[in-house]
Amino acid sequence: MTLQNNTPTRTKKQLIIDDDDANEHSPLLPTKRDHDYDDGNGDGASFVGSVFNLSTTIIGAGIMALPAAIKVLGLLPGISSIIFLAFLTDTSLDILLRFSRVAKASSYAHVMGSAFGRLGTMVLQISVFINNLGILVVYMIIIGDVLSGTSSSGIHHFGVLEGWFGECWWTGRYFILLVTTLFIFAPLAFVKRIDSLRYSSALAVALAIVFLVITAGITLFKLFNGSIASPRLLPNVTDSASLWNLFTAVPVLVTAFVCHYNVHTIDKELGDSSLIQPVVRASLSLSSSIYILTALFGFLLFGESTLDDVLANFDTDLGIPYSSLLNDVVRISYALHLMLVFPVIFFSLRFNFDDLIFPSARPLNSDQCRFVSITSGLVALVYIAANFIPSIWDAFQFTGATATVCLGFIFPAAIALRDSHGIASKKDKILSVIMIALAIFSNIIAIYSNANSMFRKEVDDLH
Repeated sequence: MTLQNNTPTRTKKQLIIDDDDANEHSPLLPTKRDHDYDDGNGDGASFVGSVFNLSTTIIGAGIMALPAAIKVLGLLPGISSIIFLAFLTDTSLDILLRFSRVAKASSYAHVMGSAFGRLGTMVLQISVFINNLGILVVYMIIIGDVLSGTSSSGIHHFGVLEGWFGECWWTGRYFILLVTTLFIFAPLAFVKRIDSLRYSSALAVALAIVFLVITAGITLFKLFNGSIASPRLLPNVTDSASLWNLFTAVPVLVTAFVCHYNVHTIDKELGDSSLIQPVVRASLSLSSSIYILTALFGFLLFGESTLDDVLANFDTDLGIPYSSLLNDVVRISYALHLMLVFPVIFFSLRFNFDDLIFPSARPLNSDQCRFVSITSGLVALVYIAANFIPSIWDAFQFTGATATVCLGFIFPAAIALRDSHGIASKKDKILSVIMIALAIFSNIIAIYSNANSMFRKEVDDLH
């Protein structure tokens, strides 16, 4: 496909017709959206900048729930699951990228459309919308927990601002999130080119490492002075309910690695498509290392008291010198990390939402009114949802067991099994069947387990 940058005023429908001449298998697909990523600068993105952008897509709010997932699974199965999912993610991304090249697909939606037609494109776009909206809501919930505190576990854990200034209207959750949305999220959300975020992405990864280093330092200090109990290596299974409960960790682990919706954007801005596989593997290696160490040290530090959002644990005396200062540094550093990750996830949310709602309109970046309206509306929706969802575990259970698992594993596997271009190997098809079977089985059980847990909780509250 060849879309020339000197035709920005042409409608999407005209561009689709031109694409049909080049590829009869690509009707009504968003290939025309190359303009949405183009800022007029022909320079390709750097390898390092691309690694930071993809790593930032991966390392988001999911990392804060990993210690809680380890608490559910036990240390050994939990760490093994993180490693297994990293390899599974690499496999699904490899399938996705290979089939994208053969289909000459410039986006995830395009390769889905090439395999399953317009319906495949729409299902993909809806899944990206649900997944990314859920992730951004989780980001905002965590920032609210950090700055204003949380009572989701039944006990109130004070936020940083509450600890400094006490409880008052301007340290309350609604006001803090409103200020954060208006003065941080909204300006970052209006960025039109993802490579422009490479410096903020690098800083975001650095802040995640700061969080990890401080957490590891505190844990090792307490480990050496004998104030940390031996961790539970295996899950605590005593009855059928505790067995089903193990599967509630699956959506959290799945959410941690899904970055498929941004990989095409980063591939296009690289300029040299041969670099995208090294970028993917470098990003997965970096992210997996940070995940394993964070899950390990977070669970070691707090043990069975680990909360769904481990940042909320950093509000008490840790039993070390300068405990209060370190608590604040840990929480603020990761809140800043999430603020910088926000626009990277938002980029794909806006792009897919626009193409879902306005499939025949001109490219979004050339329509300032539509760009501003969609950006403002989505930011407002994230803010409203974050004020009504009680905890990140609830959000992860919904998105992780539905849209996220589809984006990360089911859709790439389905593309390989469909094999509309006849390039899938026997290994691809075997791995695809395994991915789909594992994804569907584990998430059906996770949905059942969570629904059962919520029902029991409602019954207990009534009594």
